[in-house]
Amino acid sequence: MTTAVAKVAQITGRPVPGTENEVLSQLKAAFGSKLKAAKVVRERLVEIVIDRGDLIPVCAFLKDSPFLKDSLGFEHLSCVTAVDWKDHFESIYHIEDYATGCMVQVNAQIPYDDPKIATLTGLWHAADFLEREMWDLMGVEYTGHPNLTRILLPEDFRFHPLRKDFAQEVDRQYITRRKLRGGK
Repeated sequence: MTTAVAKVAQITGRPVPGTENEVLSQLKAAFGSKLKAAKVVRERLVEIVIDRGDLIPVCAFLKDSPFLKDSLGFEHLSCVTAVDWKDHFESIYHIEDYATGCMVQVNAQIPYDDPKIATLTGLWHAADFLEREMWDLMGVEYTGHPNLTRILLPEDFRFHPLRKDFAQEVDRQYITRRKLRGGK
């Protein structure tokens, strides 16, 4: 009796030297002029800057997708955050590959007057709560998100407190424990 054994990639938990250069060259080959900036920041970290419209194709290329024969196998979305640069927003994603120890930081630029970007919940379920947090605190709308509701602040809170234009001391809607319990 014979058994066929499929060869499985060995995950050692140790970084693979030079992976970041290979990932960067594959991203440049696949997306070329769509990358506004692309560089190796340090060992095992690649940073790319893209327009918001290119987010889904770039992330689908990074993820191990059965529909794409040329994908890189980055299986974990560990962080979604946003930055207010006063003239534009950036939604920043940290996407990791456990097998090689490499991480790609994707910075998607969003116009300040239209803070909307596509959701990544269809690729990574981890994006669900991370995107809700960024919508709650920064006001970046993740279009197509299945449940884009406040996660940290009360539903009736009118502001997004991590924006640069959020008033720090005046006109702030203060929340106290007494108010949360129904008092005045």
